[in-house]
Formats: sequence, C-alpha cells, structure tokens
Amino acid sequence: MVKPMIVESRQPVTGSGETTPSIRWALGGLSLSILLSSLGTSIANVGLPTLTEAFTASFQQAQWVVLAYLLAVTTLIVGVGRLGDIVGRRRLLLAGIALFTAASMLCGVAPALWLLIAARAAQGVGAAIMMALAMALVGETVPKARTGSAMGLLGTMSAIGTALGPSLGGVLIAGLGWRAIFLVKVPLGLLTLFLAHRYLPADRRTRATDRLSCDNRGTLLLALTLAAYALAMTMGHGSFRALNLALLLAGGVGAALFVLAEARAASPLIRLAMFRDPVLAGSLVMNVLVSTVMMATLVVGPFYLSRALGFDAALVGIVMSTGPVISALSGVPAGRIVDRFGATFIIVAGLIEMAAGSFALSVLPAMFGVAGYIAALVVLTPGYQLFQAANNTAVMMDVDREQRGVVSGMLNLSRNLGLVTGASAMGAVFALASATVDITTAHPEAVGAGMRITFAVAGSLIVVALVIAVGLRALSARPSLPGNAS
Repeated sequence: MVKPMIVESRQPVTGSGETTPSIRWALGGLSLSILLSSLGTSIANVGLPTLTEAFTASFQQAQWVVLAYLLAVTTLIVGVGRLGDIVGRRRLLLAGIALFTAASMLCGVAPALWLLIAARAAQGVGAAIMMALAMALVGETVPKARTGSAMGLLGTMSAIGTALGPSLGGVLIAGLGWRAIFLVKVPLGLLTLFLAHRYLPADRRTRATDRLSCDNRGTLLLALTLAAYALAMTMGHGSFRALNLALLLAGGVGAALFVLAEARAASPLIRLAMFRDPVLAGSLVMNVLVSTVMMATLVVGPFYLSRALGFDAALVGIVMSTGPVISALSGVPAGRIVDRFGATFIIVAGLIEMAAGSFALSVLPAMFGVAGYIAALVVLTPGYQLFQAANNTAVMMDVDREQRGVVSGMLNLSRNLGLVTGASAMGAVFALASATVDITTAHPEAVGAGMRITFAVAGSLIVVALVIAVGLRALSARPSLPGNAS
C-alpha cells in the first residue's frame, strides 16, 4: 500500500536520465563522504611507527588507533543505516559528517594516546554513517537510469581514498608531523558538510503512524557480535590463540542470539525474511567472497614483491599502487557499462574477469616476474569495479525506500567482513602454503609457492561467487520464459 507523505520542496531527482547541476553537486557531497571514510581507514596505518615514538607506546597499543576505527565502522554500519531510515537519511548524514570532522580535529590535537584512540572511535562512528547513507541516498539524488554511473563514481572515490592514504600520509608525516594526517580531513569534512547541506534532497516526512521503531536489543547484539568477530580476526598479528577462539565462539553465540531476537522483535533491525530474496542474499555472499580476495592482494602482494622479487620498500609501494590506481580509473566507466548493459549481466562478466585475474596471479608472476604480477592486476581490478558497480546497483535500485539505509549498511558490512576475513584467513593460507613460521624470513621459493597456492584458492572463491551469480541470472530470467509469461 502506498503511504501518504509530505515531501519538502528541495528534490533534485528528475524523472529523466538528465543530470542537473544540483544533482552533480549533491553527488559530489556523497562522493566526498565515501572518499573521507576510506581515507580514514588507510591513512592512519602509515603513522603507526611515528605514533609509537610520539607517545612512547608499544606497537600493540598504537595499533588500537587503527583497530578502534575499524571496529566502530564494522559494528555500527547496519545500525546507523537503520537509524537513517527512521530519523531521516539526510539529517543523519549531516550529523555523521559533522562528527567525523570534529573527531578529526580532536585526533589532530590529542595530547595522549588514549584520547587519540577515543577520537578515532568517534571518527569511525561518523565514517559508518557516511558509508551507509551515501549509498542509500543515491536513489534519492540521481535518476534511476544513472544509478550505475553513480555507484561507479562512489567506487572510484573509495579506491582513490584507499590508494591516496599511504602516500599522502607519508608526505604529511615527513613534512608536518603525524597530527597533519588527521587535521587534513577537517577542511575536506567542512566542504563535504556544505555540499550535503546545500544540495542533498530534504528528508521525506511521514506520518507518525508510519515511522519505524528502533530495535535497540537487536542493534546491541549485532554490534557486540561483529565486535567479537572483528577482534577474533585481527588480534594476535596472524596467530590464532585461545583468546581469538574465545572471541570467535562469542561471536557465534551472539549471532544465534541476534537471530532469535530479530525473529521476536516487533520492528526488527534486519527483517530475516529479507534473506529469502535470492538477489539480496546472493549479493551479500558474493560481496564477502570478492572482498576477501581483494584483501588478499593487499596482504600477500607486499611479501611477494619484497621477499620473492627482492624489491625495496619504495618499489614495492609503487607496484602496489597499480591496483588502486586502475580501480580509480575504471570505477566511472564500470558504472556507465552497468547502465548500458544491465546489472545482472555485468555481475557475471565482472566475476569472470576477476576469476581470470586471480588465476593469473597464481601463474603469471612465476613466469614473468613483476610484469606478470602487474598484468594480472590489470585484469583483476577492472573486474572488481565492474562487479561492485553492478552488484550495488542490482541491490539498491529496487529496494523499498524505507529499507534503503539498512540494506546499504548490509552491503557495506558484507564488504568489511570480507576485508577482515581476507586479512586473516588469506594471510593464514599464504603462511601455511609458504611452509614457514615467520613469513618475513621465508626463502623466495617458499614465498613464490605461497603466492601460487593463495591465489589458486582466491580464484576458487571467485568461481563460487560466479556460480551464485549465474544461478541468480537464470532465476531472474525465468519469468520471461514462454511457459511463465503472464
């Protein structure tokens, strides 16, 4: 049933596929939101050695500067998406940008490590809001015919933020000190806040009886569950100890309790019936698998380039930037291809390209060295951008308006879970395949063997995702068969 609602006057979405100046500025605000949140993830890692010296802290203590941000984003991204559905996505996005900007300032002036860690957690809360709601607001900002291009642009900005973080962070620390890596986000945050406030469409105000209620119990259970899982996968520097196992078990218990709570909730955070939709369920699983593989390139690549090929740190950084640069360049074209050929077809095409790239990483570097490594990335990375743009478009294009925030949060959550799992699980596969206790001292031949086996496993994961995609494509085509025609 269509619900009556009051729509405020500012509304940049047009019925045609035309992109007006106000839509472009609004999309600019959403793009900067994604850029800042991804930059917040990648820029702090390069500063850890400096932070240990500045605060006379151990590496384990300084690591919480990164971990606090990651945990905040991972645990809250679904909950803030749902909150946006309740209180208004534009209103909450503005609050998230303001929080991110203020926390960035606090990070930059923090006199103690504990305050820096607390500010990074607050920054992560803002980033979770920005990630979840930027994607959800695309449907209210751009014409439906341009959704794929908009998703491709957001993917490009995410890749730019990831690629820019380490290099920009290194330059800022060398020239201005570690505080600059946080303060640089303040003017960018203010610009993002201005664009979002000025050009994003006003929230649609529904009647009080139509408002969703907040599932506090489900939100808390999901946050605790995801925190336990993220900590289990990231603590211990690659070794899986009793604490990791206990956290993983706690995460499993929390997941079971969450499912029970959602089944009984009057207005659940995540409607379990949503997972009966094969498109949504399949898209989330594929997103986890694909993100796991992409994280493997960031985890395994540096060890292979340094240990097997003997490159120094500067050359490793240059070669490693190949993937993010290609990703940044291919994001917008990928979105336009999705608009042209349709999301379901491009999902399959992107996964085929990713499978070819993964298996190429398993074979070509051993044959052609760094040239084979780069050639494989040239195949793998555009396939990833095709998949991301098409998968996000397929899910978000037809989702009910009142569920856009939570579904966007679930897409981002599945990506984050894949990244966390890839860093731990694929790193463990690489260490096991290299047959060495300490990968930093492994022989070049052992590292090469680990590289081959790891990306053979990665290619197999993409094949699983491809099987899911082909099944979804066949399912979506079924109604068009003569026997099923209406």
